[in-house]
Amino acid sequence: PSFGFLFDIDGVLVRGKTPIPAARTAFQKLVNSQGQFLVPVVFVTNAGNCLRQKKADQLSHLLGVPISQDQVMMSHSPLRMFKRYHEKCVLVSGQGPLLDIAQDLGFCQPITIETLREKHPLLDAVDHDRRPNVLVSVYFCFKPLSVVLFGEPVRWETSLQLIIDVLLTSGYPGNPYHHENYPHIPVLACNMDLMWVAEAQSPRFGHGTFMVCLENIYKKITGKDLKYEALMGKPSRLTYQYAEHLLRAQALHRHWKQPIHTLYAVGGSAALSQDDDMDHSWENELAPAAAAHCRSVLVCTGVYNPHTEVPLDTRDSITDTVFHGHRDFRFDPGLVEPDHIVPDVDAAVDLVFQLENFAP
Repeated sequence: PSFGFLFDIDGVLVRGKTPIPAARTAFQKLVNSQGQFLVPVVFVTNAGNCLRQKKADQLSHLLGVPISQDQVMMSHSPLRMFKRYHEKCVLVSGQGPLLDIAQDLGFCQPITIETLREKHPLLDAVDHDRRPNVLVSVYFCFKPLSVVLFGEPVRWETSLQLIIDVLLTSGYPGNPYHHENYPHIPVLACNMDLMWVAEAQSPRFGHGTFMVCLENIYKKITGKDLKYEALMGKPSRLTYQYAEHLLRAQALHRHWKQPIHTLYAVGGSAALSQDDDMDHSWENELAPAAAAHCRSVLVCTGVYNPHTEVPLDTRDSITDTVFHGHRDFRFDPGLVEPDHIVPDVDAAVDLVFQLENFAP
């Protein structure tokens, strides 16, 4: 094969924990009788609350085909390339086994919001029932030197408060705020999805909604923009380049000699451009992108609405049209327009096989 698949998960293969019926049919076409994939496949999800192996096991069960962790790309997977942060103390926000995830990615000194809260009990003051009855002075020797946002946390007020504390004290939460400390310590964020599709009839808040809250609180307090050292997860260029790296590794493992010329992103749009002042040191960790094309094949089982208009400029006043992408992406209406629209993932696989003249 001279092409590979990048499959979105939520709204394309599953809704919540329920598989979309067309998904099992589609994946029977993608494997041989021994369960080996006939083309390179990577599952690209903006989820970030579990390890790759757990997501691979879930997908194997839901789709009825064996899937390895090397075929799964979580929103946080590219953090493996940000090695200059791995030795530093990092504050991690999200839910799930955060310490396990951070350590699996290479971080040596991660601390959670909950740990920080326990060490500084005066900082979390919104919930009266959680305020300490007895104030105990605790010496806390860790100084977070960067912040990693893995995904939406459970207690937003706690995470928002403590992240702001860390940013406005240059890593010394509990100290007075110093607005002159700008730019603040590095922030790396995974998954910018404003909304995502689960079993509910309407889309649900995603990590992008939490980030909107954090950005606006920071600007309201300081008058300055919160800056990200890196943004990853769809639709960032970083995510698609790392996904291509995983596809090429699969082809190499299977001894497929033909270069991968075309990537088909099923359920995802093309990569959007990011602000130029972000950290691009990760590019040294990857071979240069080799695929000539990345085609988007959107399905009508998720958030995507083929009848929605898109604005020409996200800075325009929003009236009838709304751009749900992140603040720091330069918006190109042409990139939102899909190359192909199909009813479901099974139709997407059929279409790609037809376009590539590929007969399993």
